[in-house]
Amino acid sequence: MKNDITIAEAQKLVDDWINTVGVRYFNELTNMTILMEEVGELARIMSRTYGEQSFKESDKGKDLGDEMADVMWVLICLANQTGVDLTAALKKNMEKKNIRDLDRHKNNEKLK
Repeated sequence: MKNDITIAEAQKLVDDWINTVGVRYFNELTNMTILMEEVGELARIMSRTYGEQSFKESDKGKDLGDEMADVMWVLICLANQTGVDLTAALKKNMEKKNIRDLDRHKNNEKLK
């Protein structure tokens, strides 16, 4: 696998893996639940690495990047099985943010 991949390539890589090694996608509700589980695992490592909680023995050795990749994997699965083009969705979302939030954060006193 090359080092840099586009979002579209990631969607295809996940789809190819699911349809060969993984046999088939879990249903959408199962994947939604798995996504929440993975986000929880990421939150656990974040709270211990950057927050005030201490690591438990079972947390040691967890890789933050791997936890983020798990979240991204399941999100890509959900996009694939619901027909969402994540490249187009991200572009549209950035356009929305650039219109809606053009001055919002600059004018937020809490951020100064």
